[in-house]
Amino acid sequence: MKLDQKKIAILLVVIVDCLVGWLIFDRVLKSSDQVNAQVNSKTFYQSVNTTLDSASKSAKQKKAEDERRSRIVYDNMTLDELAAKLEKSMNSSLKGKGYLFASYSVKLGLDPYLALAITLQETGCAYSCSALVRTNNNIGGLKGSNGRYMSFSSLDEGIKRYLDIVYKRYYSKGLTTPEKMNPVYAESSTWASKVNNYMRQIKAR
Repeated sequence: MKLDQKKIAILLVVIVDCLVGWLIFDRVLKSSDQVNAQVNSKTFYQSVNTTLDSASKSAKQKKAEDERRSRIVYDNMTLDELAAKLEKSMNSSLKGKGYLFASYSVKLGLDPYLALAITLQETGCAYSCSALVRTNNNIGGLKGSNGRYMSFSSLDEGIKRYLDIVYKRYYSKGLTTPEKMNPVYAESSTWASKVNNYMRQIKAR
């Protein structure tokens, strides 16, 4: 049987078109797979890097917190934090002495809030320090054996001497609150309530 050449030619064109179409489709699929593979790879590495960064930050935060915890000295605060807190209640001549009050009170084993509260009550330094503080560096109206007010070469020396007395004569003997100190330390029956008021203010700041 004689084949129709025209039909054969058409058939060959269809076959060639199919082959070309399949090759193009195959190439597109492979290209798409490569793109997806690259995207997935990039996403994977980004995810890994994010996880590593998060773990690194967590480790650094934990280390920083552990380090801070090791430096806590009072009321869940480091010495610097305590000093900054006390400083907020200091004015006049006492301004800038927060670190001294914090460090020396901690060294003695004296409640820093109580130490500062008594000082503020005795000197008025919550607002403006008394003349005795400004001229004699005398905190608490300390008197010598001659009955005269003592004078110190520096305010730091006056502060330390006063805190030494508060600790040795009162605090170390169990008089650790304004109420316990009041009968021995001051004649006024309202002294303890005034000191407590200062303590509340210091803690709240």
